Amino acid sequence: MLTHLSIRDVVLIEALDLALHPGFTALTGETGAGKSILLDSLGLAMGERANAGLVRSGAEEARVTACFETPASHTVYTHLEEQGIPADKGEPLVLRRVISREGRSRAWINDQPVGLTLLRKTASALIEIQGQHEQMGLADASTHRGLLDAYGIKPSLLKKVAQAFTHWQDLRQSLASAQQALEDAAREEEWLRHTVSELSTLAPQPGEESQLAQQRHALQQAERRGEAVAAALSELTPRDRRSSGPAAALRAANRALLRLVPSTTSDNMPPETDGLAGRIAEALSALENAENALAEAESLLSRLMADTEANPRELEETEERLFTLRTVARKHNVPVDELAALLAQLTARIHALDNGATELESLRKATEDSRLAYMEAAHALTDARALAAKKMEQAVTAELKPIKLEKARFLAELQPLSPEQWSRYGMEQVTFLIAANPGQPPGPIAKVASGGELSRLMLALKLVLAGQSGIGTLIFDEIDAGVGGATAAAIGERLHRLALNVQVLAVTHSPQVAASADAHLRIGKQTRNGQTATHAIALAETERREEIARMLAGDTITDAARAAAASLLDSKK
Repeated sequence: MLTHLSIRDVVLIEALDLALHPGFTALTGETGAGKSILLDSLGLAMGERANAGLVRSGAEEARVTACFETPASHTVYTHLEEQGIPADKGEPLVLRRVISREGRSRAWINDQPVGLTLLRKTASALIEIQGQHEQMGLADASTHRGLLDAYGIKPSLLKKVAQAFTHWQDLRQSLASAQQALEDAAREEEWLRHTVSELSTLAPQPGEESQLAQQRHALQQAERRGEAVAAALSELTPRDRRSSGPAAALRAANRALLRLVPSTTSDNMPPETDGLAGRIAEALSALENAENALAEAESLLSRLMADTEANPRELEETEERLFTLRTVARKHNVPVDELAALLAQLTARIHALDNGATELESLRKATEDSRLAYMEAAHALTDARALAAKKMEQAVTAELKPIKLEKARFLAELQPLSPEQWSRYGMEQVTFLIAANPGQPPGPIAKVASGGELSRLMLALKLVLAGQSGIGTLIFDEIDAGVGGATAAAIGERLHRLALNVQVLAVTHSPQVAASADAHLRIGKQTRNGQTATHAIALAETERREEIARMLAGDTITDAARAAAASLLDSKK
């Protein structure tokens, strides 16, 4: 409901702050007092079109702020959350609009800047104005189906239809995908079978590339080690017998030194040869040690050669496997590790091709069964809606006669939709129509009825649909236009009854309607320092009786008018 309305510098309104309450509030005042300006101001906060002419003379800008209290379960909070507007569920919502003297417009929701479209959509979920302003809510045909369903359809039936439709559409999508896949596979059958054969022969394994790369590196290292050992061994043992290796050199050196060793039987050796013989013996010993070390080195290298012998064939096979995998992967534009998955995927497509006709027929039958199940549930919904529509028509008709619309006919029409238009909501469109006069064909509510007729019709519909739309505040602008007496009293009684479910504000010139209200605001004008400004006053009981007396008698209020006003007020208690 609307709890506060603050207006600054809108036409004749310099500053106006209204605190509003639940129930039915009447807004009265003399013609030209500014009631329409007040509604125009509220319209600004609701996102209606604005222009610089609304800014009060001498002011830089016009500002309007409307504060609403809404149940935490209201869908408006979900909508705002989707739009990124902070709004704690159950907390007040504040709609604000500013119009500059140049005509520029800005809008906020909870102090967050928003566009007019979002402001208008949010406001339309909270409040409706019926009358001279743009019609919303019930005049919008897109809301009629939901209102009829809320009025007379079991939620379980609506849920059943929605689930049946979803199941049908899921199967339709699956069928279309399967059909497309089968057609694609048929066009590529030759390529598919060749590729699957190639990949099956190759038999790629996940992680195989990394394993082969590591194995290749290890074999290459072994090959390099073997080559180094072989080179070292060849230096010690040349294969060419004509080449002299270190062993032959050592033997030759040994033989040469042996020739210097004197015979042990000679008695004619000079004394100085004793020291030379010792050194020759040392040299021969060193050569012998060198020969032994060389033999040991040769033995060690031979054993190392045996231990590090490379397998060229294994390296060749490893490289061939690795390069083949990489070539095939590039051919299919996938990483090597995904070749196995590609094989599985293409194998599944061949399987689908081989078994596609059978599976497709089974899926087609399931889809048709789901379509029939949806139609059965939707037909039941259509029948239930037809009964609910008749019940609604009777209920609205019963409300029309007392408010001087006895000649009008209200219809809740069910219009079948083509199969392409069927939805989770059923197989028909619901439209509320009205024939305002006998012989006149029924037409859309907003186009056939006008002015006070439209407002009274909306009142009748709102009474029948009380609490179904989620709108918390209804404003009726001069709903009593052209009627009086018993009809005005009937309108007042219905507004009061409607206010048991939603907040109702009514701009009225009828004392009968005003007397039916729970609260009363008088709109007036006053002039100060040559400036005229509109103001609003909440009336106490005595002031209220005086205002209703004015509405009954005009400018000159008589005692009889005051007595009649008191009688009207007493009759509503």
